[in-house]
Amino acid sequence: MGWIGLDLGTQSVRAVLADAKGQVLSRATRPLASHRDGVRHEQDPQAWLTAVDAVLAEVGATELDGIAICSTSGTFLLTDRAGLPVTPALMYDDARAAARRDHIVDADPDRWATSMQPTWALPKILDLDLTDRRIVHSADFVAAHLVGHPVATDTSHALKTGYDLIADAWPAAAFDKLGLPLAAFPEVVRPGTELGRTPDGVPVYAGMTDGCAAQIAAGALAPGAWNSVLGTTLVLKGVSTELLTDPTGAVYSHRHPDGGWLPGGASSTGAGVLTELLPGADLDAFDSAARALGPIAAVTYPLTKTGERFPFVAPQAERFTLGTTSDDLQTYAAVLQGVAFIERLAFEHLETLGADPVRSVSLTGGATRAGYWNQLRADVLGVPVELPAVPDPAYGMAVLAASGGTDLTGTARRMVRVDHVLEPRGDRLDDLYGEFVAELDRRGYRG
Repeated sequence: MGWIGLDLGTQSVRAVLADAKGQVLSRATRPLASHRDGVRHEQDPQAWLTAVDAVLAEVGATELDGIAICSTSGTFLLTDRAGLPVTPALMYDDARAAARRDHIVDADPDRWATSMQPTWALPKILDLDLTDRRIVHSADFVAAHLVGHPVATDTSHALKTGYDLIADAWPAAAFDKLGLPLAAFPEVVRPGTELGRTPDGVPVYAGMTDGCAAQIAAGALAPGAWNSVLGTTLVLKGVSTELLTDPTGAVYSHRHPDGGWLPGGASSTGAGVLTELLPGADLDAFDSAARALGPIAAVTYPLTKTGERFPFVAPQAERFTLGTTSDDLQTYAAVLQGVAFIERLAFEHLETLGADPVRSVSLTGGATRAGYWNQLRADVLGVPVELPAVPDPAYGMAVLAASGGTDLTGTARRMVRVDHVLEPRGDRLDDLYGEFVAELDRRGYRG
């Protein structure tokens, strides 16, 4: 008995096979390549299938009970009616159609004025020829490959394509104004719904986006518990019983498969700036040295490119450093503090919208290997941070598959384990944090 979770990421495809007790039985990964040209970012969807077949063959399973798939939020392609690709995959951060955002908002200001973002899928879809075409999210393309026929999408992947989560329907009137044929958009189901079966009879379940998958892997599925995913970028996800409305558009919410909402946001900041500022550096060595160095009187707002999405929306935002860094180690430390400050600011923003006060934060993402950074984040946030035993979105999808569409929270409670907890040590760097927020305001980034 076992379930496989697949994570279709930007740089790789990962698979995890887990049993009913949450033990990881095997895992596999294969690299992916992207093509970037200015604001355009594409991948070859056929490369996904090659990588998926390889990782599934490697993880193996004699008695497999289900598969679920996550992928980057807002990545899609067009296929013909038979499910064959007719375009490359347009990636989640592809900004080629940013200027079309206002046109979409004009079609339904009440719906999209504060929610639609320039890099979401819908602005890009507006410029494509949809005649006899289907819009397919990346996870759905892989699921169709596994079961042998086109499949429905899930509410999570459909969000950035314009799906109305409250009405649980595509916004037909708004699409009509935009000239978008409903026939091009997929059927939408709840995460955990069976989409079909492989030739071997294994159920393939509708998944969720990678941020939601990481949240499941962290077990952060009850109000007050949050998951912070720190990799190339920073993504926060939590739980609320009521839908949070953000007039700035920085926060958006997915549907909780068990009911309620999963509010959060995706920042343009994160660990990715380290590879730009410190190319070729041994980041593990820097983390060890930073522990001895401790907090410094400098902070870097760690953007890799112009524009911020969360905890505020500022298309003009640019990286800056307050204070002086005298060497590479201090540059490293200033970035770490900047990410922790953005994380703190994000939680403060969420609480102003009515989110439950933060009582604990689970840390996932590639940056969790940096032990000093984990502790710094606990200190700046002022709450305990938990490090899950398997902080992997692919593992989150194995948990979702094991739930079979019922009681995801209870399934995660049985399968997800916390490796250890870091308590805050009291120094929240309040003075430097205040200066950092004041500088964001001085530059007009927070409106």
